[in-house]
Amino acid sequence: MTACIVGWAHTPFGKLSDETVESLIVRVAGEALADAGIAASDVDEIVLGHFNAGFSAQDFTASLVLQASPDLRFKRATRVENACATGSAAVHQGLKSIAAKTARIVLVVGAEQMTTTPGPEVGRNLLKASYVREEADIDGGFAGIFGQIASLYFQRWGDQSDALARIAAKNHKNGVGNPYAQLRKDLGYEFCRTESDKNPRVAGPLKRTDCSLVSDGAAALVLTDVETALRMKKALVFRAAQHVQDFLPMSRRDVLKFEGCAVAWHKALAEAGVGLMDLSFAEVHDCFTIAELIEYEAMGLAPEGQGARVIAEGITVKDGKLPINPSGGLKAKGHPIGATGVSMHALASMQLTGTAGDMQIKDARLGGVFNMGGTAVANYVSILERLR
Repeated sequence: MTACIVGWAHTPFGKLSDETVESLIVRVAGEALADAGIAASDVDEIVLGHFNAGFSAQDFTASLVLQASPDLRFKRATRVENACATGSAAVHQGLKSIAAKTARIVLVVGAEQMTTTPGPEVGRNLLKASYVREEADIDGGFAGIFGQIASLYFQRWGDQSDALARIAAKNHKNGVGNPYAQLRKDLGYEFCRTESDKNPRVAGPLKRTDCSLVSDGAAALVLTDVETALRMKKALVFRAAQHVQDFLPMSRRDVLKFEGCAVAWHKALAEAGVGLMDLSFAEVHDCFTIAELIEYEAMGLAPEGQGARVIAEGITVKDGKLPINPSGGLKAKGHPIGATGVSMHALASMQLTGTAGDMQIKDARLGGVFNMGGTAVANYVSILERLR
């Protein structure tokens, strides 16, 4: 145990036309410090997660966090990026500084503004997180890439349309209780299962309800060492924090196995000294429903090809044996790239402090977070527990 979360902040996710990248960053930075009860002058380091890839004209953004307070001036600040796992990359970078004893208090911010970018350009920007040499011409952007993965999965293991619809319906039902979610509507299994004018096919077997939303939003955390955290009003300790990076080209691996995800979970559970079913819940990276399905297998809930059984048996619903995405996940909450991983940690912290409101899992004691960049290329797992 080297670090704790002692405060957080979270904007709503969605089309935030009155905001800018700067205003989102400044807002959550100030609110997180206030939530932790820590003065800006006491911050030792700032880490900003911001993917950008063309979404913002302002590409040099680390110092925007300083706009939250004059007392942040001259603090060291760094922007990190690791595709859709950018937010968790920022969190884990803060953990490293605390473990190295080069910082006692770290302010971590994740932010993205995507909705001001035209749709076709959004697709092109996201494809920059693929292996451009081989994958940039795939139609449909990342939806096209995961559409290919879904098609391959269907070919190997049979039609999984029922399972994908159940995952989508579960996450949308959960999202109703999330005040930060972009889409707070229980769409129901039948709507998610049926192709229609309102739920058209997007890529391969994936329909609109199988795809996460283009979003604006931000989240922030305050991290401290354990000694400092013990003096705070609340603290969530990292029982484990693991990062595994896999090959970028899909051609170099079996993309249906998410092996990097599996290794990250295995290492994190071993570090924490717990089993998967010891977790009270997990927030996982459902950028597309096929991703959550394969993650069930990678994290050890089912053997290869049998992930559908997990959702069919209700294991991952809110009152199941291991609730997955009680927040509604990226599917309902939205997916502002740089903010996503920070958001997952903030929402897990709410669960473990009993402050998650309508999202709350009863008696939540141990939470897992899995944030993924690309097609299981960047894989981050955190396991959190309440310290006080």
